[in-house]
Amino acid sequence: MKNKLKFLTFLILLTSCACTEDEKIVFVDGDTLDESPVDSEFPSAKEVVLEMGAGFNLGNTFDNGQNETTFQASKPVLDLYIGAGMTHVRIPTTWMDRFDGDHIADENGNINTSHPRFLELVQLIDYALSQDIYVVLNTHHESWLKDNYDGSESYDLKFHNLWTGIATYFKDRSNHLIFEVLNEPEGNLGEFDGDGPFPDPTDATAIEYTRHINNVGYEAIRATGGNNSTRIVMVGVNSQGNALYIDEVYPNQISLPGQGSDDYLAIQVHSYSPWDFCGEIGSNAAFPGNSFFEQGIQDVSVHALVLDVAINYGEFGVGRESNQSERNTPLVRGYYKTVADATLGQSMSYTVWDDRGWFRLVNDEATDFSFNIVPTMLD
Repeated sequence: MKNKLKFLTFLILLTSCACTEDEKIVFVDGDTLDESPVDSEFPSAKEVVLEMGAGFNLGNTFDNGQNETTFQASKPVLDLYIGAGMTHVRIPTTWMDRFDGDHIADENGNINTSHPRFLELVQLIDYALSQDIYVVLNTHHESWLKDNYDGSESYDLKFHNLWTGIATYFKDRSNHLIFEVLNEPEGNLGEFDGDGPFPDPTDATAIEYTRHINNVGYEAIRATGGNNSTRIVMVGVNSQGNALYIDEVYPNQISLPGQGSDDYLAIQVHSYSPWDFCGEIGSNAAFPGNSFFEQGIQDVSVHALVLDVAINYGEFGVGRESNQSERNTPLVRGYYKTVADATLGQSMSYTVWDDRGWFRLVNDEATDFSFNIVPTMLD
């Protein structure tokens, strides 16, 4: 009865007065209800991932420069995908590596906001946002960090500085801009490469390093305030973002940044498995059947429910280094369609990999799609 009286009193007061932001409704027994605004205008990660739907990667561009790093060269690619109905773009960006030493950020992680490549990147991001699509911005081929990380404060500080600079610069952009902390944790963060020099992705130290460095970037972003307090932040798993290791890196909510309490956190995974089929030196003869991919996505979905977190499939595809004709087949088109439908069917979003090379999905002029793969995915 006491709760009913409270509710009735609340309704009467709500309809009879206009309270300011600083006013509180006081119940007859002394309890109060804070009437300060609720951040309901900022959708959660789960809501954003649903809205992101189908998207693509602007690969081999701002991450390594194999494609021209100008707004004018990238705009036709964006326009083609947007015209086809895709609703987000991931812009892989390398800040402190590659480009023959011509880096956007210095060795301490301080970004140069006057760097010509950075200015082109900003123009591209702002154009994409003006088209009312989501934009995922990340740190991509940061081998200086991934191959050498040892858990020391010096690496943490550099990475913290880098994300502080990025997040501060873009803090006033709309929440359609999404930050991805670190693409494909690998190297000392855990890498499945047989007899290579790096630890296995299930190595306890590698897992701890992956969680820790993701948290360093996450906390740097959140500390900048503004729209970054409710901006969607994505973190990845090790072994090049391999979806197979999501439960190893993040077995429970307490292991997540924010310990499972951040409604604006999502996990990004990648899938090029099996490599004998998906990889650039793979073969259609190694195709494992569509049920293989559907089951893998289902497994990730089941664990996502345990974590209560949204999932983005940030990279997948089939590449061929020397036999592109294999990609122009119903089998390969069916693979792309299967992954697209299966992820969307599990309330995830997908971001197909397009490098305009081995994994190309558009022609050289960006006037049409290659091999009818994208139209098939979106059908």
